[in-house]
Amino acid sequence: MYINNYQNVQIGVDYYPEHWDESLWEADIKLMKETGVKVVRVAEFAWSRLEPSEGDYQLDWLDRAIDLFHKYGLQVVIGTPTATPPRWLTTKFPDVLPIFADGTIFHPGVRGHRCYNSQSLREYGGRITQVLGQHYSAHPAVIGWQTDNEFSMIDCHCPNCNEAFRKWVKDKYECLETVNREWGTVVWSGEYSDWTELTVPMGGSPHQNPSFLLDFQRFQWDAVVAFQKSQIDILRSTCPEHFITHNFHSYPQRLDMYSVGAELDVAAFDYYPNTSPLKQETSPYSGALSLDLTRGIKRQNFWIMEQLSGSPGCWMPMWRAPYPGFIRAYAWQTIARGADTVVHFRWRSAVAGAEQYWHGLIDHSNVPGRRFAEFSQLCSEVNALGDRLKGTTLKNEVAILHSHEQLAALRIQPQAEGMDYYENMKQYHRAITKLGMGCDVMDWRQSLEGYKVIIAPSLYLLDEETARRLEDFATAGGTLIITNRSGVKNINNICVMQPLPGLLSHAAGVQVDEYDPIGNEAHVVLDGDGTSYECSQWCDLLTPTTAEPIAWYGDDFYAGIPAVTVNVFGEGEVYYLGTHVEESYWSALLGTLAEKHKLMNFAGLPDGVQASIRTGENGTFLFLLNLNRKPQIIPLPREYNSLLNDTMHSGQLKLEPYGVEILEM
Repeated sequence: MYINNYQNVQIGVDYYPEHWDESLWEADIKLMKETGVKVVRVAEFAWSRLEPSEGDYQLDWLDRAIDLFHKYGLQVVIGTPTATPPRWLTTKFPDVLPIFADGTIFHPGVRGHRCYNSQSLREYGGRITQVLGQHYSAHPAVIGWQTDNEFSMIDCHCPNCNEAFRKWVKDKYECLETVNREWGTVVWSGEYSDWTELTVPMGGSPHQNPSFLLDFQRFQWDAVVAFQKSQIDILRSTCPEHFITHNFHSYPQRLDMYSVGAELDVAAFDYYPNTSPLKQETSPYSGALSLDLTRGIKRQNFWIMEQLSGSPGCWMPMWRAPYPGFIRAYAWQTIARGADTVVHFRWRSAVAGAEQYWHGLIDHSNVPGRRFAEFSQLCSEVNALGDRLKGTTLKNEVAILHSHEQLAALRIQPQAEGMDYYENMKQYHRAITKLGMGCDVMDWRQSLEGYKVIIAPSLYLLDEETARRLEDFATAGGTLIITNRSGVKNINNICVMQPLPGLLSHAAGVQVDEYDPIGNEAHVVLDGDGTSYECSQWCDLLTPTTAEPIAWYGDDFYAGIPAVTVNVFGEGEVYYLGTHVEESYWSALLGTLAEKHKLMNFAGLPDGVQASIRTGENGTFLFLLNLNRKPQIIPLPREYNSLLNDTMHSGQLKLEPYGVEILEM
């Protein structure tokens, strides 16, 4: 049984005691306490200090730091340090280091230099995790653990991965005859006659068998899951009352977050919204998608384990300084979309190492400035409202289905210039967000129960079970929206020999007679009112079977042919979009559906202003956030009480640049 202390609404910081002279520690921690910080993450990169040589565990320094955190009432999350294997380990056991397809080695120097299939890493990573887990299991300040740091796909081609991949394929397909059939290796004489012939991709041409390449990615997902589970099993046995999380990052993520997140108590995300004024038209909406996607990993509230505190700069030139209000507003954005704890990276800017210019709350001068004052205000506000917000979450009626398998397959074989699975999803989500509607983003294999509208983008890979679930959703009264490049292949990345959209043809009530990959060329779509919209990427030429056309192509040799259809299916309906239409078309379509289904939404939002609703036993709260540099006026449908200043608002609400308001509904 795990203590639900990860569900408090609170603010934290990332702190690296090993980077600073010990004389600074207590003053830092005392200031954290005075500022309102509640939780601190430590030690995720500290393996060389925790174990400076094999078996020589030196935890005294971390004990002193954690004891100080406890003295001042701060809680601690410890990171398992396996993202940075120490040099003594990589020197003695070079199998720890990944090998790329061209034979080069991922040497130590930054981080992430570890092969998930290395037996040496499994052994020594398990040892340090065991030591830390046993040592801190009873410490009153320690409440949880972060596994490793920012798992990602490494595409390692080392002997360990080669052997592990061969075993993975054997376990899945059992015999080479099945492998050859399911991958279609007869093409280009690629058939395997002996298991020793089956290897990881090993470089060469990138245009290899797409079924093989997709399974190689699935193998890597399973390797990360197994590597993490080896740590989770240790922590569950040594620290049964602590929670376990992992900090995901940088969407779109090639790694299957849903499988990695399955064993976690809570998901976490590292959030760095872009500070450039040139990005403010899109960045707040891309960030909203990232947060909704993180909430969908566990379909519950989440943590932010790293939140922007200053200009990032490390592997690229430094970004612009956060505009006044930026840090506070974007932290509230995460809470509005389901974050409970927001941990800021980092307390102080590093004076050494590669991340010197990935700025923290306090600059190298060690003098707290404007950004720190803004952070202090945020801490005060969150601490004042934490009890009211605790236990509240988002309850949405619209969902977008997201699939790492679709992303991988469509990247293995790009379909058209400019066609990008995740970028298209951004557009759909942005249209929803601008309408003031909430949206869940979740694994495509999850239950659809409770939703009124489901958007299922480009189900390029499709199996009968998924098609049946979507049909059942529509039959029961749901509205399903599917897009082009759906039903093209089976789950093993083999094209199906039936008219598109394949297994969804019956539900969609439409058949694709021909398609035109138009890429970045702009074409025209006309709706029933004669309104013209721009389309690009792809044009399916549709023949309705039972569906009704609601938009038609306006140019090229297929002028007048249906581009968008809707089919009554059971008690519900299925929309099929044969092309990628501009955002305004999606806004019109979704606005119509919002009115038809009485979807909760907040009308009249200016550009850059977002609305979210968290609800629970303590009440229902409307978050309004102006995530740009211009003041905005928001029309209020009725009178509301502000949680931030206990005043009443009605008529129109003015939000200053990066202004925030939280209203009780």
